[in-house]
Amino acid sequence: MSRSRNPVNPNAEQGLERLKIETAAELGLQNYANTYKGALTSADNGRVGGHMVRKMIEAQEQRFSGSAGTTGTTGATSTTGQQTITSKHNIGS
Repeated sequence: MSRSRNPVNPNAEQGLERLKIETAAELGLQNYANTYKGALTSADNGRVGGHMVRKMIEAQEQRFSGSAGTTGTTGATSTTGQQTITSKHNIGS
């Protein structure tokens, strides 16, 4: 099966584009929206994508930790101080 280039949620496309531009600016890549991405190093492009993923994970963790009364999920703090989510759901039963 070939991979589709269509977004899973077309409404999120503009939000992801804003997140990409914001993240690039935080990393010191100015005018990222109008820059030809082929002119950038793969490390720079990968850094933007990696930081975007990190921000999305942090936002989701905040949503999980902010929802009171959720059962089966606990939060633990790693040695780096970042919160991780672990599940105690019994899978396969």
